[in-house]
Amino acid sequence: MAEHENPFPLPAIPSLEQARAMCAAARAVSGACQLASQVKVLDQVHESIITMDLSGHITGWNKMAEKMFGYTAEEAIGKHILFLYADPDAEEDAEFRETAFLGENGHEMEVRRRRKSGEVFWASLQLSLAHDENGQPVGIVGYLSDITARIETEKTLRLHARIFEFSQESILITGPDRRILSANPAFTKMTGYTEEEVIGRLPTLLRSARHPLHFYEELWQCVEETGSWHGEIWTRRKNGEDFPSWASISLVRNREGRICNYFSIFADITERKAAEERIHHLAYYDSLTGLPNRALLHRLLEQSLAASRRYRRSGALLFIDLNRFKPINDSLGHAAGDRLLQQVAERLRTAVRTEDVVARLGGDEFVIALFDIARREHAARVAQKVLDALEPPFRIEGHTLRVGAAIGISVFPRDGNTPETLLRMADIAMYRCKETGQTGYMFFSQEMNRQALERLRLESGLRQGIARNELRLLYQPKIDVATGRIAGAEALVRWQNPDLGLLPPDAFIPIAEETDLITDLTGWVLDAALQQMRAWGEAGLQPMRIAINLSARDFQPGLAERLQALLERHGVAPEQVQLEITESLLTQRNAMVMELIDSLDALGVSLALDDFGTGYSSLSYLKRFPIDTLKIDRSFVKGIPDDENDCAIARAIISLAHSLDLHVVAEGVETRAQLEFLSRLGCQEIQGYHFSPPVPPTTFEEMLKAGLTIPPR
Repeated sequence: MAEHENPFPLPAIPSLEQARAMCAAARAVSGACQLASQVKVLDQVHESIITMDLSGHITGWNKMAEKMFGYTAEEAIGKHILFLYADPDAEEDAEFRETAFLGENGHEMEVRRRRKSGEVFWASLQLSLAHDENGQPVGIVGYLSDITARIETEKTLRLHARIFEFSQESILITGPDRRILSANPAFTKMTGYTEEEVIGRLPTLLRSARHPLHFYEELWQCVEETGSWHGEIWTRRKNGEDFPSWASISLVRNREGRICNYFSIFADITERKAAEERIHHLAYYDSLTGLPNRALLHRLLEQSLAASRRYRRSGALLFIDLNRFKPINDSLGHAAGDRLLQQVAERLRTAVRTEDVVARLGGDEFVIALFDIARREHAARVAQKVLDALEPPFRIEGHTLRVGAAIGISVFPRDGNTPETLLRMADIAMYRCKETGQTGYMFFSQEMNRQALERLRLESGLRQGIARNELRLLYQPKIDVATGRIAGAEALVRWQNPDLGLLPPDAFIPIAEETDLITDLTGWVLDAALQQMRAWGEAGLQPMRIAINLSARDFQPGLAERLQALLERHGVAPEQVQLEITESLLTQRNAMVMELIDSLDALGVSLALDDFGTGYSSLSYLKRFPIDTLKIDRSFVKGIPDDENDCAIARAIISLAHSLDLHVVAEGVETRAQLEFLSRLGCQEIQGYHFSPPVPPTTFEEMLKAGLTIPPR
């Protein structure tokens, strides 16, 4: 045999086993012939083969090893095999050599190696020992295959299996015929079906009767055309119960483009839907009565107005405000007031048709929306039905309560075509009805709108007028009946409107009462009156008592402290100030009001009960509160001495005051006959045009200096 002749003819592409056999044969040839033949064999194997000596230094490196690692044979041969390890500190080297000595075929394992580029990859490694002619090991042969793709695929498959098994969402896999192939544990938990019960069956067993057949036909058509469908769907459990779910259905195609699988993922959204309903209810329904609130009423009105324009329909809004609710709420407490509102809401529901909407806007304000009426008069009939429904008494905590209502009516499209406009018009009509003081209803008119706009202009002007110091104080003298001399005065506010001139209190006080302006206005009056009293004192006039009116809305925490600060700032004694309060304030029996009145009394100011006799409640408050003076209302003085009823009322009030040791002032005295009658009854003071109208402070000062008196009888 020639020196360089290869003793082992090789096939064009040898297999791994053939390569190993060739290597074994090559080891039998010594010297250069053996090495050259071995290199030729290794280079033709389609697998990375690395030979090493027993210490791990590389002795052979085929072309596939060069391609796998990126190192040429010159770069690799002679180096220790550790330089290819992904983790050089690993103890694989000793393990591999021990494994290699275990047997002729070695041991196959998965290892991580590093390319010349730095990239780490997974390889399948098998080590074998090479022996000499005496059977002694002389080297190690390593066979490597890149299995990165297989490892990643297995990793992905394991991940998918874990997701499939532990997903909280139901997963269902079917074949191309849509018959179920697999279902995960969440499916069993959610539907009640085991995997064994559904395999081979169609997913139609989950269909709910809540959806029509065409719903499912359109669903599958979407899947076939677009590859997927997702949305809310009702699903049926094994026990027949339907539940809402969010589902996603998709198809899978093979390499040829044919459908090979469908899979669906769905989640039970029962709790989410319940939460959405709770949120919706909180957003659109009144929590106390369960009626639609302002937001929902607004939406329903918008829809109805759009339909009315399209079909030329008419509708109406009834704006309802309860009478006497506030004193009931204040007297019996908010819990009783809430129960009353709940009972009112129930009566309103029963008074209208099911297609009509009853809403609560807040407080004691309700709205009834009639979305389809043939004539304007139909709204009036409903309003009367509402009034009739509220007529029977309510039983709350053992009390028998009666409440009426003022109802304002706006009709669309005549009075407006937006929810805001219609509500405003109905509100205006309701306030006009309420001003009459009667239970009833009233339709909106343009005259009402004009007056409402004028009211808004006055409110805006009054707010600016207080800031611009446009208010004026006049003083109406109070006359001591016994001496005929001026005993004091009542400070009365006027508004010097730049456009309308000097306005009387009834033109702007009601507006201030309905807004937060009354406290600002009262604060201005107190400060101006005390400042004037100080000026009169500095001018040498004898101190006298000045009466100042307080509104019920002025009774807020800190009232006594604010008044005390004003008295100290202006140097006015508390005894010179008399505060006039209304009878309605005392009837509330409000704990805070009672405390504030006691604190005012402790401050040293006197309290007068204004407009006495116009109330309708018990007189027990005269014993409870520190009242000094009763003022007979001008409505009872007007008919004296000709009206027997007025005379009887005046006589009773004066007699009551004397028995309780209270001072009596009659206001609105305009004639000598009225003065003489009241004088005979024992009325101590009179106030009215018989002596003087309200006058500016300079005029009042001149009257004091002149010592004016009532002409003798």
